Amino acid sequence: MARSPDSFDLFYTLLPMRVVVIIPAAGLGTRMAAHSGARPGQTTKQFAEIAGKPILLHTLEKFAHVSEVTDIYIAVRENEVDRLRDFLTAQHLRPKMHVVIGGDNRQQSVANALATVEGAATDVVLVHDAVRPFVDAEVIENVIEAAGKHGAAIAGLPAVDTIKQVERTADGAIITSTIPRERVVMAQTPQGFRYDLLKCVFDDAAQDGFIGTDEASLVERAGHEVAVVMGSARNIKITTPSDMELAEFYARGSDHGVLKNRVVG
Repeated sequence: MARSPDSFDLFYTLLPMRVVVIIPAAGLGTRMAAHSGARPGQTTKQFAEIAGKPILLHTLEKFAHVSEVTDIYIAVRENEVDRLRDFLTAQHLRPKMHVVIGGDNRQQSVANALATVEGAATDVVLVHDAVRPFVDAEVIENVIEAAGKHGAAIAGLPAVDTIKQVERTADGAIITSTIPRERVVMAQTPQGFRYDLLKCVFDDAAQDGFIGTDEASLVERAGHEVAVVMGSARNIKITTPSDMELAEFYARGSDHGVLKNRVVG
């Protein structure tokens, strides 16, 4: 490792800080295509429409309405860069939007965007799934606050169902243990980090050839604690056609229930 996590000063700063958002949106939507019968990449899911607007636009609008956010970086496939820039120009969204070329996986897309961010050490970087269009301002602001205070934070929901650990065999899965629900959360986005910490763990992962499941996993790998704030049951990730049906329901205002956000733990 290039640096020990102990080298990061995690005091809560009252100095002005920028909050930048990275939206990895270069995925091909293979799971959506598999369920719908479409060819992967034919219409990437982030550009599919709910309530008459692309999913990505719904997502961008959520962050555009949070005053602390100063810049949004969207990582897309190279053949979608010009299309997205033209589209965003017509939307006149605040804050400043930056379109960058994504990579072959989420981590590469975030790394490509992060490489273009000129941040101060105490700036906060949020990473959010392009296809989580129902995140609310309270969740976003709570993650920003916790990331500024602790250095790293994610939105998450406590597990409701009983969690079983299994071993895969030729005859199927065999339960090996039951994991206490109180020790499990289901990770959501946004995930927020101080700029210096996120840059360090991404550089280390690239040097070691390590691919994590999300940004928090890179921070965990470095031995750094990650705080969890309460997410929302509405903050769904649109992955399959059935998710699209629920998304239409939410987008058209048929359900107004939002979980009260609080720190988990």
